[in-house]
Amino acid sequence: MAEILLSLTIIGVVAAITLPSLTGNINERTWNTQRKALYARMSQAISLMPALNGYGTLTEDESGSVTEDTAAETFITSGLSKVLKINNICDNEHLADCGIISKITTIGGEQLAVPKDMSTLNSGMTMSGSNGVNTTSTINTKAAAFETQNGESILVFYNPHCLGSLQETPWGGGNGYYIQNKVCANFVYDLNGNKGPNTVGKDIGFMTAMYPSDAKLAAPQPAANEASANSLGSDAAKVCTNYANNEYRLPNIDEGISMFVNKNFLSGSLNNAYWTSDRITQNGETRMLLIIIRNGDRAGQVDDLLPSSERPVWCVKR
Repeated sequence: MAEILLSLTIIGVVAAITLPSLTGNINERTWNTQRKALYARMSQAISLMPALNGYGTLTEDESGSVTEDTAAETFITSGLSKVLKINNICDNEHLADCGIISKITTIGGEQLAVPKDMSTLNSGMTMSGSNGVNTTSTINTKAAAFETQNGESILVFYNPHCLGSLQETPWGGGNGYYIQNKVCANFVYDLNGNKGPNTVGKDIGFMTAMYPSDAKLAAPQPAANEASANSLGSDAAKVCTNYANNEYRLPNIDEGISMFVNKNFLSGSLNNAYWTSDRITQNGETRMLLIIIRNGDRAGQVDDLLPSSERPVWCVKR
């Protein structure tokens, strides 16, 4: 009997040590599978929509204050619901009815109140300004939400006046250009609704739809922090390949834009311009594109630099 009790005790200790790790691995695999399936469904839905701009009503008074805002809700009801199976749609006053939780844990471990409008999502998205090449968006729309038939809760931020592709705007030749008005819709999803851990990179993630026609949907899974604080552009891809067991890659420009829009869900100072994998040719020279992500009321821009220049690297998961 003593030997049996000792064996059971040993088994219990081993189980207590290994069970959390096994459970965590199972959850990670489940979330990854759900995430990929959701991205596939959302990508197909976005591609089937005739255009991503022009939905809803956005009325401003003489002072510029919005007096009527049905943009995000109408985008869901009149747009997405026609091409995506949706169970429930919630306006800005009833987001919890669609399973939207009140707080999210960021990649960096901070508690963040769930934003309810574009300005709270990222104040840089509604900052007014121009650098002579392009102008930032000044639209501050209220968020709406919906639940999918698969049980995901999705918070939607919408810009009804989004513009055409990046390629339609000349590169800034070092001065860059703003990307805010290229963003049509931003989605913050929760794979399991009110259940935990409600953490970005686990059951919480984000996707960004850009350009009203020939739209692209980016869904980066950023690393927990910078892979390198200072790296040559020519080495940036290698930095990501060597980061965390070869699970990460250098983001493309669309993924970089999505990271800017959702920068408050990331971690670190975010006070730099980060390399992307996209390249252009100017005056016979190959240049790599940078996405500029900054703290506070700073705009998101795209700049270009020679691969021999040094800038930080922030990788995304494969």
